[in-house]
Formats: sequence, C-alpha cells, structure tokens
Amino acid sequence: MAKTDYVIEVKNLKKAYGSNQVLEGINLKVERGTMLALLGPNGAGKTTTVRILSTLLGFDEGMVTIEGHDVKKDADAVRKVIGLTGQSAAVDELLTGRENLVMMGRLYRLTKRSAQARAEELLEQFDLVKAAGRPARTYSGGMRRRLDLAVSLIAVPPVIFLDEPTTGLDPRSRIAMWDIIKQLMEAGTTILLTTQYLDEADQLADRIVVIDGGKVIAEGTAAELKSKVGKDRLELTLKDGKGLIAAVKVLGKQVVDTDDKEHSATIIINDTNKDVQKVLEALTKAKVTLASMAVHKPTLDDVFLSLTGKQKKAQTEEEK
Repeated sequence: MAKTDYVIEVKNLKKAYGSNQVLEGINLKVERGTMLALLGPNGAGKTTTVRILSTLLGFDEGMVTIEGHDVKKDADAVRKVIGLTGQSAAVDELLTGRENLVMMGRLYRLTKRSAQARAEELLEQFDLVKAAGRPARTYSGGMRRRLDLAVSLIAVPPVIFLDEPTTGLDPRSRIAMWDIIKQLMEAGTTILLTTQYLDEADQLADRIVVIDGGKVIAEGTAAELKSKVGKDRLELTLKDGKGLIAAVKVLGKQVVDTDDKEHSATIIINDTNKDVQKVLEALTKAKVTLASMAVHKPTLDDVFLSLTGKQKKAQTEEEK
C-alpha cells in the first residue's frame, strides 16, 4: 500500500507531564476513508493522543502527520483539513442553536446563504429544529451535546477526530449520530474515534486500537480481536439441579463452568454446527432434557476486559 493511502500516521509518540509518562511510544495508521477506533480505560492516553493529533497539545518525541502535514512543523496546514469534537460543549450559550451553526459556517468562510442552508440541514439531522430559535443556555445536556456535534460538522472536513462524541446522549440520539457518522464515511471522510461504548466501536470502526498505560496493547478488526480472546461458548440450561448433575456427568471434561443457581453448564466449542450436534446427541442418548440452549460469541467487552486485565497484571508484576 502506498504511503499516501494513510491519512493519519503516528510513529513512536511520547508525552509526559513531569514524571508521569502518559504516552510511551504510540504507533498507529489510519487509511483514507476509514474509521479507526481508539479504545482504552480512563487514563490510558486516548484524549491526550487526540489533542496532539488535532494540534491542541505538544509532544515530547515521535512524529505525527495528517494528510502529509507534520503536526509540529505545519500546524496551520493540519488545522485546515481537520475537524474536532471534544468531550465538552463548545457552543456560545447566549446565541440560539441556529445562530451558533451559522456563525461557525461563516468562520469556515461559507457564504451567508450556504452557512444558513448547512445550519438547517444539521438542525434537521440532529433533531433540533424545534429548539433552533432558543438560546443554547436553555438546552438540556443532551441537546447541547447534539448542538456541539452539529457545530463540529458544519464544514465536513476530510479528517475528523471524534473524542467520545456520544457520551451523554440518550439511545435515540446515539443511533442518530451513528447514522451521521456512517454517512460521513460513505462520503470518504477519514475518522479517528475514541469511545467508552464498545458496541459503538464494533458497529462503526474498520479497525480498532486498544491502548492502556500509554501503550498500544492490541490492534486489528473487531473480528480479529474477538478471535484472540477465545472461542464460542455453548450455554446449556437444564430444568433443575438434578438435570444439571446428569448433564455434567454425560459431558465430562467438556464442561468448563457451571451455575448451580441457574442450572446451567458452559462448554467451549470449536466447530459450532458439529460440536452442538454432538452435545445434543449425547444428552438425548442419556435422556437429559434441556430447558434452553444458546451459543455466545466473544464480544468486544470480552476483548477489552481480557486485554486490560492482562496489562494490569503485567504492571503489577513489574512493580514487585
């Protein structure tokens, strides 16, 4: 792949505040027209990374380029091709929702007519039409968040940084935001997303980078990361405790976990169709009746907990 296909490139990025090393050599690349989701626990360095990439914060070592522009040497050129939605609202509370959008459009050098037209589009997309004429200070928290997101999208730059964009939104507004993000991606926008919602990364991102302790600890597609955690699990629920004992006796070492209260047993499976069929045949032959059965695939929650748990354990051992 040609180097120019990567819109965002970060190499050995380091940042410290005194003795506190926040970033310890981050490396990542984002292909044109795709989304990279940056996941990690609180304090992992996600927001610090976004602030550096968007020219709001300096760094100690490494190299960062956006559309070929060096963030440190050519910050002005970088700012012309990026948009940023942070975690806090950046609207003028004295202006109405519509006035905020039009003002931002004018700052982006849109004509008055174009700014007004774009404002109306965004008010409609973010379900703010009825509140458009009210001062932003009268908006609820969720409405202010939606207005902030709308303001950041007024000019639709080719590269957008979304730092936890749906935090504080209700489920309906989150889904609406997902639709808007998908539209941006379909139009060729390159996006770097940080989020605390793992389902959001699963739904939207082409690739995912997990950071913890200022380091990249895993990266790949959602499917690739899930495959690293483990295999599918077959959960069998029996009618009562007697049935559970009988099932465990039949299945033996295949059972990796049981829940006496729920009368359930869990089995790790390699080939879903073949393994499930074998389990059912064994139970039927032993005349063990199931109440229910379900196959569970690894989720990003499993990935996140597994990876960050291993990282925490490694850090603890290093400190000993």
